[in-house]
Amino acid sequence: MATTTTKLNVNSRGAEGSRAARRLRRSGRVPGVVYGGGAESVGFDADARELRLALAGTGAVLDLSVDGGRATPVVLKEAQRDPVRGQTIHVDLLRVRLDEAIHAVVPLELADVDDAPGVKEGGVLEQITRELNVEALPTAIPESIVYAVGEMQIGDTILLTAIAAPDGVTLLDSLEETVLATLSPPRLQAEAEAEDEIEAETELVGEEAEEGEAAEGAGSEDSAGEE
Repeated sequence: MATTTTKLNVNSRGAEGSRAARRLRRSGRVPGVVYGGGAESVGFDADARELRLALAGTGAVLDLSVDGGRATPVVLKEAQRDPVRGQTIHVDLLRVRLDEAIHAVVPLELADVDDAPGVKEGGVLEQITRELNVEALPTAIPESIVYAVGEMQIGDTILLTAIAAPDGVTLLDSLEETVLATLSPPRLQAEAEAEDEIEAETELVGEEAEEGEAAEGAGSEDSAGEE
């Protein structure tokens, strides 16, 4: 939970285009924009290392100072990353009030996966939902929400109803419809069961076809006798 704020000093910049942005990145700086809070949007650039450290905590509230001016509380709204290197190449920051709740996206982490009986039996645990939408005060947004799956059996499905939200946090996703994780039978077993089902259906279809042919044959014999 972001109970403290981190100071981030940045330099203002105008709308100089993509070429200027590339020059900034080569010099170790990251372009960005801050908006919201009833004020105009302001473009800026930040030291890449300082920005990375400031954003290390998901949901962290930053005290943003532009050109050495008065600090304003902000949160990360969006970060664009290089698809190959994974480095942050642009950030959008949102001005917030510390006494007003905001919407945020929080990672969901599954704990005790290896302890689940179904996993020990060879079952396949699949995490369906990896992020949760929440509402909370900026300083109450958790870095992540953790759910222990150490009791899951093969065939179990965990819904969002199983999550106990941290104090001051409201879950915004559908509690009854959001699937967090499933634990399926071992793949070989599942494939074997599927083959058995197909074989059984094939046999049933064959039997029905034979019965149909027998009925048609009997009908033909009756017709011949009448003639």
